[in-house]
Amino acid sequence: MTVAPPPVAGVLLAAGAGRRMGGPKALLEVGGEPLVSRGVRLLTDAGCVPVVVVVGAGAAEVTARCGPGVLTVEATDWQTGMGASLRAGLTALEDVPVDACVVALVDQPLVTPTVVRRLVEAHEAGAVAAVATYAGLQRNPVLLTRSTWPGVARAAVGDAGARDWLRAHPEIVVAVECSDAGAPDDLDTPADLARLPSTLGRGPR
Repeated sequence: MTVAPPPVAGVLLAAGAGRRMGGPKALLEVGGEPLVSRGVRLLTDAGCVPVVVVVGAGAAEVTARCGPGVLTVEATDWQTGMGASLRAGLTALEDVPVDACVVALVDQPLVTPTVVRRLVEAHEAGAVAAVATYAGLQRNPVLLTRSTWPGVARAAVGDAGARDWLRAHPEIVVAVECSDAGAPDDLDTPADLARLPSTLGRGPR
């Protein structure tokens, strides 16, 4: 009998204030839906269970748009940077029976479920940590097995997120090329939003 692999959780970092955008990016609508809803769809379509959304700025409004079955956790110190949100997301999973999690950012609507699934497949093949790369450059999302969480949390200071930990452990980080499956473009300003493809519709591919 084939034993199914342990589930992989999804963590969506959606706490930022979006000061250059004029408001929380999680509430920004792309293709007719808020980015936070789109991010949840990204992770659930890729098979992540459960999905944890880390909120901060506009917490009540963002939580209301997460949908049923989503766990939300507030990063009380979200103003200090992405590291606080990542720590909150990992802490929320401490007692959840999952072997790993995929961490995604709410402001990257061109990342697709295929990207997330490739990271999960790398984990199923034995990767301790995996990072999506685009034209050879490490970006997001990333997959982290439970054994890495304490070290990642300690290194997640300011806006570093998992970046510093990944750079410090290249020998166990698997790069997963995803240029053909998505793009890591961040939405930081209204100009970034204007550059999105006009064909980008509801829900990631």
